[in-house]
Amino acid sequence: MGVSGVKSLRGSAPVADLIAALTRDVADFPTPGIQFKDLTPLFADRQAMTAVTDALADVVSGADLVAGIDARGFLVAAAVAARLGTGVLAIRKSGKLPPPVLSEAYEREYGPATVEIPAGTIELRRRNVVIIDDVLATGGTLGAACRLLERGGANVITAAVVMELTALGGREAIAPLPVHSLSRT
Repeated sequence: MGVSGVKSLRGSAPVADLIAALTRDVADFPTPGIQFKDLTPLFADRQAMTAVTDALADVVSGADLVAGIDARGFLVAAAVAARLGTGVLAIRKSGKLPPPVLSEAYEREYGPATVEIPAGTIELRRRNVVIIDDVLATGGTLGAACRLLERGGANVITAAVVMELTALGGREAIAPLPVHSLSRT
């Protein structure tokens, strides 16, 4: 159920309400014109982090591996992987992994970037992988992560995010990949 934000934990607030209450908006970060969604307070709250982890785990069953996108996606992906009993793979920003790596360049709403995964050290062929991130904005990062994993041989079955910024069209940019979001704003 958690996809639409209606799942509750024993009388606690719905997940979407927890996300809204514990998200801090930061204007002009990391560049002018960007409204950054800071989920740090959400992740630091035990009840909220448990609710987010449970809700995401509910929608990503069937995964052999959970991949989290650098850096805030790591936090959620690791928690979900632990809940599901799977491994976790960190999709890193360029220059953070030792060679050899597979790389994928893409455009974000505030400039170009590259994501990487280890090449040849993690078996991805025929593995069902779920990608988890904190926020879906334009879809650039999530789309690059999907292409990168597929180039590595993975079967990306779905993506899940804590928050989706619907006005930025990220879901459409990564179609037909199914996307589950706990909160849409």
